[in-house]
Amino acid sequence: MNPLHLAARHGPYVLIGGLAAGLLLPALAEPMRDLLPPLVVLLLFVTVLRMDPRTILGSLSDLHKVALTVVGFQLVTPMIIVALGYVCGWIGTPVLLSFLIMAAAPSISGSPNMCLMMGHPPEYAMRLMVVGTALLPLTALPFFLVMPQLGDVQSVLWAGVRLLLTILCATGAAIFVMHTVLRNPSQSMLLNLEGMGTLTLAVFVIGLMPSVSATALEAPALAAFWIAFACLANFGAQIVMFRFTQGKLPAAQATAVSLIAGNRNIAIFFVALPTEVTAPIMAFIGAYQIPMYLTPMIMRRLYQKNAPS
Repeated sequence: MNPLHLAARHGPYVLIGGLAAGLLLPALAEPMRDLLPPLVVLLLFVTVLRMDPRTILGSLSDLHKVALTVVGFQLVTPMIIVALGYVCGWIGTPVLLSFLIMAAAPSISGSPNMCLMMGHPPEYAMRLMVVGTALLPLTALPFFLVMPQLGDVQSVLWAGVRLLLTILCATGAAIFVMHTVLRNPSQSMLLNLEGMGTLTLAVFVIGLMPSVSATALEAPALAAFWIAFACLANFGAQIVMFRFTQGKLPAAQATAVSLIAGNRNIAIFFVALPTEVTAPIMAFIGAYQIPMYLTPMIMRRLYQKNAPS
């Protein structure tokens, strides 16, 4: 059988395989790091190829709802966390900083692909990812101003601009291919594209896991804490948001919003923040990949309750 078809049909297990390889074979990470940027582009490209180009951004009436969701996620929630941090005296603690970075980040680039694994169309997740990344320079500015200890806001904003340009270029290239080469893709071709996206996600995680492996070897209890915290933050945010949106939004939108509530592109801050800020929580970025890559396996039963038959 076509290996790409197998990857498409067994996506959650493929992601777990990549996660296990990253944890158990940290030596693979070094050669993988230079491949991470092109893998992001490839993932976006093959995901967009499976979409209807007319629905990628949706109607103008949808876009203002998407923007409001993004502002709630990336601005209102982080500012509430900052306020609680000041009131409770937690500012500067690794746990609060980790939670703040997660809440302030835009959607992961793999969210449309994960929606496909849940049995839902990926277009709404794509809109949230694009709009969330586009608005990052605006949503990130307020809490950087009230927390100068985070460092240079310009580096984070520039990282957001680079990611947005990457998304737009990959999306534009995919739409061009859809209009010229893949005007009427077969079901087999769509499965090939979905399988390629799944394999790309699985390979991508290998380069992100060494920090967890190193922490587990040096301080197992600390590694266990960060993994438990990451799972609680990720899965907890998804469950709370799904309970809140179920019945209030169409099934595909409720799934996309809930999935993105817990799965954020926290790496965009780690590549820009100063070392003295990120050093105490470097294990979190690796630990965070665990619930992210387990989402299709653990959460799909919840999301598939409302999936179209």
